[in-house]
Amino acid sequence: MSSTGPLAGVTVVDLTRALAGPHATMMMGDLGARIIKVENPAGGDDTRGWGPPFAGPADEPQSTYFLSCNRNKESVVLDLKGDEDRALLRGLLRGADVLVENFRPGTLDRLGFDPGTLAQLNPRLVVLSISGFGHDGPEGGRAGYDQIAQGESGLMSLTGTGPEDPQKVGVPIGDLLAGIYGAYGVLAALLERERTGRGQIVRTSLLASLVSVHTFQGTKWTVAGEVGRAQGNHHPSIAPYGLFRCGDGSVQIAVGSESLWRRFAPLVAIDPDEPQLKDNSSRVAHREELLTRIETAYASRRRDDVLAELEAAGIPAGRVRSLDEVYAWEQTRSQGLIVEVDHPLLGSVQLPGPPLRFFEPSGRETTRQEHHAPPLLGEHTEKVRQSMRRLTA
Repeated sequence: MSSTGPLAGVTVVDLTRALAGPHATMMMGDLGARIIKVENPAGGDDTRGWGPPFAGPADEPQSTYFLSCNRNKESVVLDLKGDEDRALLRGLLRGADVLVENFRPGTLDRLGFDPGTLAQLNPRLVVLSISGFGHDGPEGGRAGYDQIAQGESGLMSLTGTGPEDPQKVGVPIGDLLAGIYGAYGVLAALLERERTGRGQIVRTSLLASLVSVHTFQGTKWTVAGEVGRAQGNHHPSIAPYGLFRCGDGSVQIAVGSESLWRRFAPLVAIDPDEPQLKDNSSRVAHREELLTRIETAYASRRRDDVLAELEAAGIPAGRVRSLDEVYAWEQTRSQGLIVEVDHPLLGSVQLPGPPLRFFEPSGRETTRQEHHAPPLLGEHTEKVRQSMRRLTA
């Protein structure tokens, strides 16, 4: 599976399943790396069974969840409890640049691939290990699933209509962030390897990834001693900034500066110099009154008319799109955020695309254009076995 991109020539052995690890390796595959996905013989990656929805023939249904995070990979089935298949894995690791795993801490050691053994097999190997709550500490061995981590990390306490209504984010954001941070760590380790000639171990976790994005909510506590709470669809530190009801729907408005406020206020019949609203701190203090006045002004107006008026005034605003609207939106398509692949069972299918684009200084785009469908279970096993036989012959 040849490709182009910044990571062309890099080989990644992927021992992960579910979402955090597969998302990390898919990111590397999008950048041109060769991803050899090692799956267990008893059904493969857990997400192959996650659904509905499924697509394809009834006797071989394909999970749309699996399709979301496994493009540009080869699938190899190995039983890592068997001596022969562990030997094949050792061979793969000798020639690899990166190993990614998200077993519970200690599992890889028990399979015979502890850090010392991996360093002996391949001193240049970069290892990414993703766990639920970290590899050490008082709860380091704890299993982690995304929603549990969202709760334990405090993210759910910041999300919802109010303090008594904790909500998870609508996608497995802890898994996704751990994958993103993991891929970022691998790239840094590969760069350092160019200077030192040695690989190293990169570790992250769902907990670490979620705490790292607390941003101003974190310093609100660590510096100011205030505990942030869920406030629904309005920003806790900026006003007006959030979701507002119109006569036939809703609009989102972000008045993030005083100059924007002075342009926005007259549109809703407010004097920008009113003492209670003259600066952001005052507006936050009187948020409920301000929100009521804005929604009263918009109560009988059409959403599209409001959006057109806001755009003309240079006020950042938008609508809340459903996913079918997002994928039909020409702006989404123009950014390469939908890719088409040819799946052996499903035919031509569209997948959410990679978020990065690359350009030469001349302006010529060099972003990878050809993508490969997520593999069938064990689709590339024999090809990889044959290549390993040739190497050891």
